[in-house]
Amino acid sequence: MRLRYVIPALLLIPLADAILLVFVAQEIGAAATVLLVVLTGLIGMLLVRAEGRHTLARIQEKAARGEPPTDELLDGALLIAAGAFLLTPGVVTDALGFLLTIPPTRYPIRVALKRFVVVPKLDEQTDGFVTGGVWTSGFPNDGDAGGNPFQDNGDGGPFGGGNAGPFDGTANDQYTDADEDDDVYDVGADEYRTKDDE
Repeated sequence: MRLRYVIPALLLIPLADAILLVFVAQEIGAAATVLLVVLTGLIGMLLVRAEGRHTLARIQEKAARGEPPTDELLDGALLIAAGAFLLTPGVVTDALGFLLTIPPTRYPIRVALKRFVVVPKLDEQTDGFVTGGVWTSGFPNDGDAGGNPFQDNGDGGPFGGGNAGPFDGTANDQYTDADEDDDVYDVGADEYRTKDDE
């Protein structure tokens, strides 16, 4: 998600909170509105505390088994955000805090966050290692011009375009029959013979 979308969204939350607080105060009264905001904040903080302890216990269990606690760390981050929302007075922020605190709503948010934010960002930083799309053999840009350093693409490459191999039919052209002794034969690209094979 780009920063230009995040900043307006963060600015819209206090505005929506103020408008909704005025509307609720007109309906139930100012004192009841303040009591509602304080009560939802207290209940939310108790829920965050309980969920935080549960998440911390799961992190310790997975660490003891030697497993990476990726989901639990994301849950912890969401619970920190939930605590910040619940400490902010307002109806909208309290609703967002409850959405991030209660497991039935936090788990889908965690899955979406992991799929659309965390994994793509880590994949970008590790060149595909996170999702398994990492290059494992050949050349990364195989087929592209200049992708293979051994491929002759006009500039010869660092190894002369790869045309000096022992089985390409040109490496043995420098030798003559006079250089060969009785036990050595010219080895072509597709055959290998010794004197005993005759």
